[in-house]
Amino acid sequence: MDAKVLVTGGSGFLGINLIRHLLGKGITRIISLDLVEFDYPERDRIEAVIGDIRDKATTARCMQGVTWVVHTAAALPLYSATEIMTTEVDGTRNLLEAAAASGSVERFTHISSTAVYGIPDHHPLLEDDKLDGVGPYGIAKIEAEKVAMEHRAKGMCVPIIRPKSFVGPERLGVFALFYDWARDGRNFPMIGNGRNRYQLLDVEDLCGAIWLTLTLDKAIVNDTFNIGARDFTTMREDYQAVLDRAGHGKRIVGTPATPIIWTLRLLEFFKLSPLYKWVYETACEDSFVSIEKAQRVLGYAPRYSNRDALVRNYDWYLAHLADFENRSGISHRVPWKQGILRFFKLLF
Repeated sequence: MDAKVLVTGGSGFLGINLIRHLLGKGITRIISLDLVEFDYPERDRIEAVIGDIRDKATTARCMQGVTWVVHTAAALPLYSATEIMTTEVDGTRNLLEAAAASGSVERFTHISSTAVYGIPDHHPLLEDDKLDGVGPYGIAKIEAEKVAMEHRAKGMCVPIIRPKSFVGPERLGVFALFYDWARDGRNFPMIGNGRNRYQLLDVEDLCGAIWLTLTLDKAIVNDTFNIGARDFTTMREDYQAVLDRAGHGKRIVGTPATPIIWTLRLLEFFKLSPLYKWVYETACEDSFVSIEKAQRVLGYAPRYSNRDALVRNYDWYLAHLADFENRSGISHRVPWKQGILRFFKLLF
């Protein structure tokens, strides 16, 4: 296949997994555009550009001769509100305008988030449900979708994917905290009783869905799709699979949700905890979307359950621990600092 693909955020967790997926499909002309250096073994097989999607000259230059765009770049919730809004909204607008002006871009797959639904009052969530973002990240994702819809209305093929939280090889961030406790033989506290159903997604299944939006008929894919795991149970059961894999006989421990949430709000205010509102406010609630539309329209068929995805990610974490043990930051590529939570670890 002779398509030339631009992947924004190519150095990130989703970006590198998507690039590997594309290479596996025989795509040989790939550009990664990211603020961060592309330092993976595949660096000699692609064109890596260090740049900012908020810079119009950079986006125009990278768009030359591109057939497909997959826009994964985003400022995550731990960034400032200004960085989130300018990256998600202004950056998305720059990319879409550059794609429209290029004369070569045939499709622009926009990766949004189920954060656009906020904290809902029903489940499963459908693509036409009310959008109500929580915090700057959720609000920015909604605004970015509006920009994408404007360009779709002008005749561009702009599939929008709303994935659940996804895990797999290269995923660290907040999940590294859980894996660290599991490796060290600690029980793990769950906000609430853990009996809520919280759908996740394996990154490989997400990449498969993206591939479908790039290769199926335009009339079929030019729409909005929820993407998540098909098989999931409760948070207590799914996360217990990792503790079982660790082999220390430890358990998921329920905690009273209200006082824990208020404590985490206070710790976040004083910048003592890596957990942000979207994580701890929704962790004790049901959170799952309907993937029926993606299954029916795209033929989406996820391979991995919640448990499969978490255990697969944990195995990768153990195998690569030496590569990132002394690193930290606020992206999904590195473990987040545990802050004061490392002291709570001693209690479990």
